[in-house]
Amino acid sequence: MLRKNIVHKLVTLGTLAAVWCVFSMVALAVPTETSGVVTITGQVSVNGQTAVSNSTIMSGATLTTAKGSNAVVSLGKLGRIEIQEDSTLSLRFSDSGVNAMLDSGAVRISAAGSTVTTSNATFVGEAGQPSNFVVSVECAQSHLDTTSGVVTMNEGGKVQQVIAGNSAVAGVAKAGCAPRQNSGSQPHTSNMAWLLILAAGAAGVGIWLGTRGEEGINGTVTVVSPTR
Repeated sequence: MLRKNIVHKLVTLGTLAAVWCVFSMVALAVPTETSGVVTITGQVSVNGQTAVSNSTIMSGATLTTAKGSNAVVSLGKLGRIEIQEDSTLSLRFSDSGVNAMLDSGAVRISAAGSTVTTSNATFVGEAGQPSNFVVSVECAQSHLDTTSGVVTMNEGGKVQQVIAGNSAVAGVAKAGCAPRQNSGSQPHTSNMAWLLILAAGAAGVGIWLGTRGEEGINGTVTVVSPTR
């Protein structure tokens, strides 16, 4: 009788140990899901629900920002994503990188090996080092401004590399639509030329007025003696 009890206990313990091992192996096999932290200014929704700052955001979320609002998603070593005002963005991320689908508005990416997809093109940052770039969707076009690194733009099989300090556009502009200048854009060279002309003109007028102030009525220089 005693021997049967001992055998029964050993069998029970062995079964429990086997079950524990199986559950442990399953738990270790399930990958841990990467999450981020979102910082909000103004009105921002995540998956249709009003979001608050410092809340956790999971891969697959859709973020929408209102006018005058923005959201910054911090992903630790993966990088940082800033969704600018009037934007809608679906965001997926894992240990291997960041993938964003931009429907409208603009997004600034500061991450390595990141990809932004729009209706016109796909923009891929360098995998080896962090890239900083802005992608915006306006007037049926996709605009790219690269601040640092190199970004590859693929527009229907046409591949173009855009280095830091340069811009590129994909798609055909909608008739009668004027795109706004996003925060990542650089002033256009023609605008810079007009600014220089205006500055030179203003300087010339200032010099002329200063000279007139030193001349008398008859064109001679008037010297005013100090009052004793």
